[in-house]
Amino acid sequence: MQLELLDLIFLSDRRKQLLLFLKDGPKNMGEIREALDVTSTAILPQIKKLKEEFLVVQEDKTYKLSLIGKVLVKKMQSLVSITDVFEENFEYWAERDLQGIPPSFKKRLGELGKSKLIQPDLDRMFELNPEIAENLSKSSHILECIAYFDPPLISMCQELAKGGVELSFLISEPVFQLYSKDHPEDLRNMLTLKNVKFFQYPGDLKIANLTVTNKFIMISLFPKDQKHFDRESLINYEPAAIKFGNELFDELLRNSTQTTENTR
Repeated sequence: MQLELLDLIFLSDRRKQLLLFLKDGPKNMGEIREALDVTSTAILPQIKKLKEEFLVVQEDKTYKLSLIGKVLVKKMQSLVSITDVFEENFEYWAERDLQGIPPSFKKRLGELGKSKLIQPDLDRMFELNPEIAENLSKSSHILECIAYFDPPLISMCQELAKGGVELSFLISEPVFQLYSKDHPEDLRNMLTLKNVKFFQYPGDLKIANLTVTNKFIMISLFPKDQKHFDRESLINYEPAAIKFGNELFDELLRNSTQTTENTR
């Protein structure tokens, strides 16, 4: 009886890893052993199963994907990537409201890779996380999207902008109005800086926080139960994740309006 293809691919990490490794071209046994950190004895039975199902073919001493294998692995890559993202921080994703992420970007969540979960100390819940603060201070440009009033983050961004860092602020209308009302002078000073752009997002901005710089991406989503916002965030330093963040920020800008003066 033939194995179901999904079982064949996903019920063995070694088979899954081998298929993904072969997507870059034919490999010999030495390359396979080194890349997958396995012995020949361990991997040969898995290769045999993939050959029997016509996903892998052998030519002399090398192994490569069959035409069917290439088609499957192309589709398999995105599924494996997004599965890895969810597994890395499963409880976080299971408890979050994903409504703020546009549908086209939900399909690309695998690009976030293996992100690190940032959990604020209970006695410092309303302070800027040291790791985030350190990386902000090393950034040459910052894209900042926030759906709630965060004085420590806004204050640091203000100081960095005064020092010449390129800053684009995307905030919800309620947050802008609060900022304008409670800190009119700070807002006025920010709006005079040529390296600062302010945008207002119409309606309800459902992503709690999105920070993207040339150094990192940090994303924070509201819990499904928004009464208990815990300020937990995911941070990633990989180029693919940063690219995802830049494009998500641009997407959120589409319906936003640039503000050039304090309306109060």
